[in-house]
Amino acid sequence: MLHNSPLSHEFQSGLSDTEEARAKESAGYLARRDLFASGVESEHIEHKSHRTVMRESAERISLSKRVSGDPSPNEEYHKRLNEDSLMHIPEFVIKPRSHTVWEKQCVRLHCTISGWPEPRVVWYKNNVSIDPMATPEKYKVESSYSVHSLEINKCDFDDTAQYRVSAMNSKGETSAFASVVVKRFKGEIDEFLPSPRLRKYFTPCLEYGVTFETHLVEKFGVSFGREGETLSFGCSVIIYPSLQRFQPEIEWYRDDKLLVPSKWVQMHWSGDRATLTLSHLNKEDEGLYTLRVITKSGFETHSAYVFVRDADAEVAGAPGAPLDVHSLDANKDYVIVTWKQPAVDGGSPILGYFVDRCEVGMTHWAQCNDTPVKFARFPVTGLVEGRSYVFRVRAVNKAGMSHPSRVSEPVAAMDPADRTRKGPSAPWTGQIIVTEEEPVEGVVPGRPCDLSVIEATKNYVVLSWKPPGEKGHEGVMYYVEKCVSGTDSWQRVNTEIPVKSPRFALFDLAEGKSYRFRVRCCNSAGVGEPSEPTEATTVGDKLDIPSAPGRVVPTRNTDTSVVVSWEASRDAKELVGYYIESNIAGSNTWEPCNNKPVKGTRFICHGLTTDESYVFRVRAVNAAGISEFSQESEAIKVKAAITNVSERVEGGGQNTDHKGHPTASNEGKQGKRASQREPEPACGQETTKQVANSSTELLKPNCIQKESATELPDSHKSSVNSSPEQEKAGERERGRRGSASPTPPYGITVLECVRDSMVLAWKQPTFIGGADITGYFVDYREVIGGVPGKWHEANIKSVSERAYRVSKLKENMLYQFQVRAANMAGVGIPSLPSETFKCEEWTIAVPGPPHDLQVQEVRKDSLVLLWKPPVYQGRDPVNGYYIDIKEAEADFEMWRGVNEKYCKVFFLNMGESYVFRVRAQNKAGVGKASDSTEPVEAVTKPGTAEIVVNVDDDGVISLNFECSNLTADSKFVWSKNYVEMTEPERMTLETKGSKSKAIFKTPSEEDLGIYSCFVTHTDGASASYTLSEESEFIDLFHFYIHDHKFPIIPLKTELAVELLEKGRVRFWLQAEKISANGKAEYVFNDNVVHQGEKYKMNFDKNTGIIEMFMESLGKEDEGTFTFQLQDGKATNQSSLVLIGDVFKQLQKESEFQKKEWIRKQGPHFVEYLGYEVTPECCVRLKCKVANMKKDSVALWYNLMPYLMNQVFSVIANSSTPLKIQSTEEGIRLYTFVTFAAFVSSADTGNRLILMFFIDRARVAGGLPDVVTIQEGKCLNLTCNIWGEPIPEVTWLKNEREMVSNDHYILKFESGKFASFTITSVSTSDSGKYSILVKNKYGTESGDFTVSVFIPDEEPGKKK
Repeated sequence: MLHNSPLSHEFQSGLSDTEEARAKESAGYLARRDLFASGVESEHIEHKSHRTVMRESAERISLSKRVSGDPSPNEEYHKRLNEDSLMHIPEFVIKPRSHTVWEKQCVRLHCTISGWPEPRVVWYKNNVSIDPMATPEKYKVESSYSVHSLEINKCDFDDTAQYRVSAMNSKGETSAFASVVVKRFKGEIDEFLPSPRLRKYFTPCLEYGVTFETHLVEKFGVSFGREGETLSFGCSVIIYPSLQRFQPEIEWYRDDKLLVPSKWVQMHWSGDRATLTLSHLNKEDEGLYTLRVITKSGFETHSAYVFVRDADAEVAGAPGAPLDVHSLDANKDYVIVTWKQPAVDGGSPILGYFVDRCEVGMTHWAQCNDTPVKFARFPVTGLVEGRSYVFRVRAVNKAGMSHPSRVSEPVAAMDPADRTRKGPSAPWTGQIIVTEEEPVEGVVPGRPCDLSVIEATKNYVVLSWKPPGEKGHEGVMYYVEKCVSGTDSWQRVNTEIPVKSPRFALFDLAEGKSYRFRVRCCNSAGVGEPSEPTEATTVGDKLDIPSAPGRVVPTRNTDTSVVVSWEASRDAKELVGYYIESNIAGSNTWEPCNNKPVKGTRFICHGLTTDESYVFRVRAVNAAGISEFSQESEAIKVKAAITNVSERVEGGGQNTDHKGHPTASNEGKQGKRASQREPEPACGQETTKQVANSSTELLKPNCIQKESATELPDSHKSSVNSSPEQEKAGERERGRRGSASPTPPYGITVLECVRDSMVLAWKQPTFIGGADITGYFVDYREVIGGVPGKWHEANIKSVSERAYRVSKLKENMLYQFQVRAANMAGVGIPSLPSETFKCEEWTIAVPGPPHDLQVQEVRKDSLVLLWKPPVYQGRDPVNGYYIDIKEAEADFEMWRGVNEKYCKVFFLNMGESYVFRVRAQNKAGVGKASDSTEPVEAVTKPGTAEIVVNVDDDGVISLNFECSNLTADSKFVWSKNYVEMTEPERMTLETKGSKSKAIFKTPSEEDLGIYSCFVTHTDGASASYTLSEESEFIDLFHFYIHDHKFPIIPLKTELAVELLEKGRVRFWLQAEKISANGKAEYVFNDNVVHQGEKYKMNFDKNTGIIEMFMESLGKEDEGTFTFQLQDGKATNQSSLVLIGDVFKQLQKESEFQKKEWIRKQGPHFVEYLGYEVTPECCVRLKCKVANMKKDSVALWYNLMPYLMNQVFSVIANSSTPLKIQSTEEGIRLYTFVTFAAFVSSADTGNRLILMFFIDRARVAGGLPDVVTIQEGKCLNLTCNIWGEPIPEVTWLKNEREMVSNDHYILKFESGKFASFTITSVSTSDSGKYSILVKNKYGTESGDFTVSVFIPDEEPGKKK
């Protein structure tokens, strides 16, 4: 044993000779102990003693033969006796070779092995042993005359693996490896489709060529439960065709993790319905549940979220229970327990948590900490090595204690290295041979490497390292040493027994002190040199509480749910997730939306009240605690979104899993800003000018518009110090990654400057993140002596314009600025710092520069330029503008003016790139030029469309524009004379899909002008059309007159098809209006069809609905169906093509619906035949039948022989071991049977029941196992008796029957209660007592022991 005195190790460095000797002895003992399992220790001792006896006997015989002088027989006998010379380790004569096979082929691995004793051979697949008895249809293992083989039947893709064959005998173990690669025929199976895993209970379909169709009906939806309740939900499953021998594979998932049956989760499959039951709900059960039904033809899934609310607290105001309690690290003398904080704190902060432990198999819970801990991790010490424990956690605040959490999974207090060895390994032969060989001299192990502190709190420090390269011939163990920083006094921590695993936790360290640590290796040869010490580590909590999440943005989803997005907490470490809370606007009652932390920055909050307005806030969680709340979101009214909200949200950069549930968070750097509210007023107006090539001329500012809420993306813009090509490449990369937040704005300029404020302008980001930019945030910092200071926020509320006045600046100081863009997914990263600007008042007379230049309607020879007027106008108002143009690659001196007004000039060179700038003028002169635009190439892009004028039947004139490259967030923006028409009085704007139209209400001369339309979130899609008095209106009216000669019947819906009950097929369309004279013809493949047995027609002229019905579809019905309409001169027609896969799918669905309807016309099984055992010990066979009628009869066929055999088998197996009793009549052999059975049947409505009643005699309870009583007292015991008919009761003492008398009073009352009374107990009454109950169905006994003691004599009396 090792020395236990702390004085010998705690305060000295180095190792003494005595200590090294003891360490060698201890390490050698542990190494020998670890070599063999504890289960064969007795066998080891037995073999060793037997071997010793054999050797002693052999030595005596050898000595006697030497004395007799006959050496040759002695040597021969000694050789034969020494069997060790014949034994040898297994060797591979022929090793298995690798194979590459096609799917569905068989493969056989061969090897030949020699060795004595005959080795035991085991095959492994990826280091997991293969059990041929468990899967006989898959694997076959054979061994014959040292030739061993493994046959794999019908290989599939999952059989691709590395296979190992292990041979072991008492001399040692050896292995050989071979690989099997299974190839798949190209095109046979889609490799991108997930393939279901085969289970033991999955019965493959034997019918060749059968394709199954799976339909999930009566699906479960979003569910709400409360802790402690039981929740069940499921889906009905319809599989066609229905085969009696085939059952699908049913799998349930929670948050993409496969569920297995447990005491908390029960799964049921009735044959046509899959049900999941969650017993005793807990918050760990909250999550996204998915049902997957797998057949040989594929699988179908359905998912819905389950929310679990906290149970009512025992004390008002107490917090909710913690959740997800589990073991983070376990060793032989400690377990580190971790948990998650609850969402509900009861209205007051949580003061901390108490951790309780309970030994497995016991019911007593012991509190582990005397004071509450705030950190959500706690080391539990004082455990008994080798025993298993479970843990639970309780939260406490000033109001009281919460309910305990759900108990953790059991964890054993043992060294991790021992726990690892209990995993899969090569089998042990069970034969142990001890030889007397000379011991091999051991090698002292080397230094451990890569020692580091992987976790440090104020309660413990966890070390981790890697084993040394030189280990010797046996395993190594470790000593851990510590010293206070600044000293060289090393103290050993684990003084008694070294640890085996390269991981160790240290406790009882002084908080606030700094320590260094090192590790030594040891084995039977000695203790090695120490490792390199760690850096100084200060004891304390290194993990900080996360910062509050950023801006929260709610989005409409359904009538009872809202999608909430937020910015991630900045610099959060070991983040567990987020809690979301909701509050009805105007109230102060916050309710949790989730009780289990969610990862990511997007969550769907369900269970809200329709048409109520809600605000939301979010908190972040890690082990250190819960963060402060984020700022409250804007109020949102709960109602279904008009547009596809989920698609818009996904476009914002949020990732989802294959079931559509959000799984990923916004990874961009987020700004810590408040939620957006009312945007600030526009700081300018927008002026437009089309570019022409002529002499310079002053332009009047008569083309003005306010900036629209949705800006036109400009793909040609670039960041400061970045080329346009780099920005485009970055934009493509960000689009590929699915970034949600916008890229930085760029091009920051000053538009106006006074003594204490400056007006800034900037350009829109090149990539807006897939959603509209909702605003901008501006930061500024002072620059003193060329050294920048700290950044400060200029605006708390976001601004929608790309210009902002920064106030409260210092006069004559130098400043730098940066800008961030925000969308619904969050705030993007800031722009590069601007140039340094001096805050001094401008006194110049000329205007400042225009800003926000935009380019539209780019064609090969013209374009349209838009800008906003200068903020600083000088001494006089601006009275005109100059537009300058030059080629992108030309020198600065090549700027030249253009002046044409609202005119497209075809003198731009096609393919040439140009840049533009604008200068404003007032009476004092021409001001500073604006920043130039990005280079614009004069080219008409493919797919560019122009505005088309159209006149309908009623003479309504409209302008139509179509865009082929729309995105999910694209919008059509119409303008007149380049001023946006937000709510035009004289026009109606309509947009459907990729088309938009502007309809004139009452056309007149007031409508003359230039109409333009551009599409947001595209690459500059835009066009314009000029309506003039000279040509357009005359041409339009001529077009209207011509078109009336050929009128068309308008249709509300085109020809469509749908399935009805019984599999009937309905073709229909609806006309907007049709008179009583309207006619319709039905055409199939250019042939007119008429009313008859196959076709049924209906024409409702009031509603305009035209229908045709078919009872079923045959192969001859594949083709084109057409409805032709005529109403006076007006005509129209609509066709529907049903060919190929579309027709086959419709035909299959029709046949399926028809068969289902026929099946449900008569009695049919809803629940198939099954059985259950009731608490009254009744075996009940039952099934459920639907559509039963009065004359329906239930018949049972040949059920009794099989069922009775099963019942009698259970009765026979319930018998006790055979007992022998000596009686006056002779020797009595008897046993007790737990069950007996009788049969009856019943018919209850639509449920047929077959019951087995079990009425044997039983001792229901009431007797103790042991009774200890003082001499002279009275003993009375009563127990309950059950049985029909009433059993006979017999009392026994020491296996002999008792008779009731004055001393022993035996009673049996009411056929239920048996009592036993000893009036005055004496020592002779000690012994074993039994009660025996018996009726014709069985016998049962109950035993107890009576122990009588004599009280101690009074003090002073002699014994």
